[in-house]
Amino acid sequence: MSLVKKILTYEFHNTIRSKWVILYTLFFFLVGYSLFTFSGDVNKAYISLMNIIIFIIPLVSLIFGSIYLYNSREFIEMMLSQPIDRKSLFTGIYFGTSVSLAAGFVVGISIPFILFANVGQQYEGITVLLLIGIALTFIFTAIAFFISVSQDDKAKGLGFSILLWLILAVVYDGFVLFIVYYFAEYPLEKIMIVLSIINPIDLGRILFLIKFNIAALMGYTGAVFQQFFGGVIGTIISAVFMLLWILIPLTLSTQLFKKKDF
Repeated sequence: MSLVKKILTYEFHNTIRSKWVILYTLFFFLVGYSLFTFSGDVNKAYISLMNIIIFIIPLVSLIFGSIYLYNSREFIEMMLSQPIDRKSLFTGIYFGTSVSLAAGFVVGISIPFILFANVGQQYEGITVLLLIGIALTFIFTAIAFFISVSQDDKAKGLGFSILLWLILAVVYDGFVLFIVYYFAEYPLEKIMIVLSIINPIDLGRILFLIKFNIAALMGYTGAVFQQFFGGVIGTIISAVFMLLWILIPLTLSTQLFKKKDF
């Protein structure tokens, strides 16, 4: 654990100074400042932020995570030439990258909220947004690391990352609408619940919208999810499966990393 902490600290300090992480932080600062300052309705600002978060964070986490691990090959080879545990090295790099990206997001959103939002005691909304954003960061960084470890070719790895983002963020909704339209006469509730679980982006959206009880904006899958699981139960189930979305790709990529030749 001490070794993981040392590597995590090194990777965090190395990554947080990256111009891309700085630009990432500034992006969320500007977006948050604009929405909190000029939006007349705080709830509308939260919804707008949610729509931005569920698209931008997965994309940036996938691309940045993949590029960072590919560019760290020389560092990894140097570290592996020492008597060092591979699992500790990989875990430290993963958490160092994820924490720095999550920190950039949190700082970027929190500063305009604290300084300019003028929304009284409505801290619950920003807290939910931050938790979902952090979860999506850890999920898609873990997926990016799995892709990078399993695919040696950098161009192919980045291609797979972008393709996965397109499927989960764009194509997925069209696929769900297709199923709803062509199988409208059949009971689809359980199928819709499964489709929600297998997409972490949709899970994040559902967590937010269930928390704010905005069923009209949840879409078909979210409405079914709320109807069957409702309130606290739905939140717990969503959170559990989001945790699994972190643990499964991270565990698989760690096992591949331990066997990989460098």
